[in-house]
Amino acid sequence: MTERAAGVFVHPSSYVDEPSTLGAGTTIWFFCHVSKNVHLGESCNLGQNVFVGEDVRIGNNVKIQNNVSVYPGVTIEDDVFLGPSCVFTNVSNPRSAVARRHLYESTLVRRGATIGANATIVCGVTIGRHAFVAAGAVVTKSVADYAMMSGVPARRVGWMSRHGHKLQAGADGVMVCPESGLRYRLEGDRLRCLDVDDDSPLPTELRKGIKRYREYG
Repeated sequence: MTERAAGVFVHPSSYVDEPSTLGAGTTIWFFCHVSKNVHLGESCNLGQNVFVGEDVRIGNNVKIQNNVSVYPGVTIEDDVFLGPSCVFTNVSNPRSAVARRHLYESTLVRRGATIGANATIVCGVTIGRHAFVAAGAVVTKSVADYAMMSGVPARRVGWMSRHGHKLQAGADGVMVCPESGLRYRLEGDRLRCLDVDDDSPLPTELRKGIKRYREYG
């Protein structure tokens, strides 16, 4: 049996296999297929033509845009954005003649990360907390927290704040997000937010944008 919390909407053109769990406030739009034993958290949004494979775990407030397939072996944490037509894989060396359904490799997308439109995530990697993968990038290795990744294969081209702004270090080494004012600092090769725990959700007052990206200059 599928457990559906309050406020769940599933468009009549979509299928949700049993058993599955759909969190409160989750919306599933046109022509989607959610396979059995899936856990979808609260306030998720699945756009048109989204597939979610068996046993996949998806956290709260995850936005999955049109034409995305989240295959078995992929885990998505809270507050993740998956752009239109981004691609996941779950076998490194697929061959039609060789069965490998029991050998799926794991991919983890951590809290707050963004995967841009048409990006490809090769299986067996971890996308770090609040990382930002640009449109069309091909990720073949694990990605650090807050890293901005671009290109084929993807390389780190900078650091991104939790609000999606490229960060620049001041004379004291502190990076300040122009939108939120949150401060960041490199500790070794790892970037950390000095004001909000990296594993915590944003405070309510910081969860709504005020100006468009280009207005920040």
